[in-house]
Amino acid sequence: MSKIIVQDKSIAVPGETLAVGMDMLPGSGTYREGESIKANRLGLAVIDGRTIKLIPLSGRYIPKTGDTIICKVIDVSFSGWRLDTNSAYSAMMSMKDATSEFIARGANLTQYYDLGDYVMCKIVNVTSQKLVDVTMKGPGLRKLRGGRVIEVDPNKVPRIIGKQGSMVIMIKDATKCNISVGQNGLVWIDGEPLNELLAIQAMRKIERESHLSGLTDKIKDFLEKNGVHRTNV
Repeated sequence: MSKIIVQDKSIAVPGETLAVGMDMLPGSGTYREGESIKANRLGLAVIDGRTIKLIPLSGRYIPKTGDTIICKVIDVSFSGWRLDTNSAYSAMMSMKDATSEFIARGANLTQYYDLGDYVMCKIVNVTSQKLVDVTMKGPGLRKLRGGRVIEVDPNKVPRIIGKQGSMVIMIKDATKCNISVGQNGLVWIDGEPLNELLAIQAMRKIERESHLSGLTDKIKDFLEKNGVHRTNV
């Protein structure tokens, strides 16, 4: 019979024993040493059924195939766009992945996406040399117009989104803002200025307190206490 030594959502340090016994399985950020499962980095211990894993507390985003991310256009070439992925690696978006429209040879590509534009896109390929390809074809993928983009810790994105989107939906409902969260740690928020600020404050609170239990109730209380601001028409 396995014994879990660490508490769920507690902070573990490298080399710390998290569980003893063969019934538990090591997940990401952990390794097995004999009968023990140990931490191989600093992180938040998460017990998911028979698996124990660590969520890193900090670190830069590393692009992964299938991730939905928010990017900024940093270069426009004759064949596509180069995007800042908020990581050490930029991405390329080809004309065929940018739009369903036919783009004539030699067309001015800035009419579709210009320098400084933000887009919600999806990573379709990451090579061994970390060359990243993205697409704009898919549900919810689009140019982000208006609003503002903020940066959060990429490792806290799952907590900001919540289970099946519960946390971000609660923030959207409370602030009446449109919100899109990229897995690369960029968040787009569009609403009344004071409501945008409230949404940002809620996300910063999640970042600071992501390791604490009862976080959903804390954020709910915070949003209810600070209320929704509406501009008089």
